[in-house]
Amino acid sequence: MFADGDLTGRTATVLYDVGRLRQAGNRSPKVSSFSILNRKIDPTRRGIALKPDGSIDDNDRVEIGPTDLAFAEWSALGLTPPNLDRMRRTRLDRIVQQLRQRDYIGVLCFDPLNIRYATDSSNMQIWIMHNTSRAVFVSADGHVILWDLRGCSQLSRHLPLINEIREGGAGFYYFVAGDEGEAMAKDFAGQIDELLRRFGGENRRLAVDKIEISGLRALDAFGIEVCNGMQLMEHARALKGIDEINAMRCSIATCEVAVAKMRDRLQPGIAETELWSLLHAENIARGGEWIETRLLTSGPRTNPWLQEAGPRRINTGDLVAFDTDVVGPYGMCADFSRTWYCGDGRPSDEQRRLHTIAYEHMMANIAMLKPGISFTELTERSHRLPAEFVAQRYGVMMHGIGLCDEYPAILYPEDFIPGAFDYVLEPGMTLCVESYIGTVGGHEGVKLEEQVLITENGVENLTKCPFDPALTGAA
Repeated sequence: MFADGDLTGRTATVLYDVGRLRQAGNRSPKVSSFSILNRKIDPTRRGIALKPDGSIDDNDRVEIGPTDLAFAEWSALGLTPPNLDRMRRTRLDRIVQQLRQRDYIGVLCFDPLNIRYATDSSNMQIWIMHNTSRAVFVSADGHVILWDLRGCSQLSRHLPLINEIREGGAGFYYFVAGDEGEAMAKDFAGQIDELLRRFGGENRRLAVDKIEISGLRALDAFGIEVCNGMQLMEHARALKGIDEINAMRCSIATCEVAVAKMRDRLQPGIAETELWSLLHAENIARGGEWIETRLLTSGPRTNPWLQEAGPRRINTGDLVAFDTDVVGPYGMCADFSRTWYCGDGRPSDEQRRLHTIAYEHMMANIAMLKPGISFTELTERSHRLPAEFVAQRYGVMMHGIGLCDEYPAILYPEDFIPGAFDYVLEPGMTLCVESYIGTVGGHEGVKLEEQVLITENGVENLTKCPFDPALTGAA
């Protein structure tokens, strides 16, 4: 790494890249006619006021981020926001490490979450998920090129690790390319071919996470060896540095504030969608970004699980179950589940039994977690569900978490895939431990989930949201 100064880290200037390549004996890089060269924030601005995460204290800036309300709440909770510059460098270093480990010359990402991880650049994430118009290339020496929508380069100019921004070119899906998709994909693949020759010489091994069929064929035509980019990015993302962990703590805290407001509003007569809307509103008010699902159901709609919030009005005596799936501030996911009892009465014995089994199942599986244990061992040694609940078990027993659901998937014994995940837990991994308890044909079900961090000595539960005392017997 480089010392702080005008050329801090991988400073995004052509001057630096030309100098580095000349020292290495390489030819000067070609700069596309539609490139925008990105420079780091002007170092003369060092006296400017900064927010607690190191971003400029100017709400007129294009950069999205937490609101003043979020920072105030985190401060009151004693939470430390991430250092954004350090978090971004750590992420890029992890990608470079994975590239060198696999002897790939670079990785090409179209998945918006992988783009966010590599650059911390965000642009209409949900829209981009089904309109693939953005891409990022990261070379094995950490050079970063971002392709964005035309007219959107200003969204990422503040990010110092992006060396170059190109407008347009990465979108060759049918909606924008029509019947010229193959020609447009060929043009884009030509840019990638030039980058591989520039950075890799004879090395033609390029990791790609996901790409249109026409794009894959175009890369093949250039003789590029396309490798598994999603595997590379998932393994890079799996270990969290201190700043990612701090960002996750902040996102969870914001989600828990929103969930508390949901709890305050839960009363007979409120519709599932009305209750669910509070999670969205409170997340957005604090600088959160979006929500992956709409998993909140009540009464008979809690069984089977994975139904989504609808117009049903919640009745006295109903169970209300939800899974947050919140992409909060910094794009970090807060993913936990709770089941509540609606009303002032006493839950039935069956409701309390379901909750007790769900809680014990989840906590027993959390107790297994420690560095060095293999994913296979977790499946083999996991808490066994009572037979009546096996048929409607949740899709995974545990899963990684970061910008969203991530590698690994820890499966139930009934779903185990030999050889799919032959790895072990490491300090810095973050997981969500799941539990759904409901019988086939049963009236209701209980969904619980906790978000945890693997530490050097074991596991830390990151979730502080209380369970319903009426269902736990604490009331």
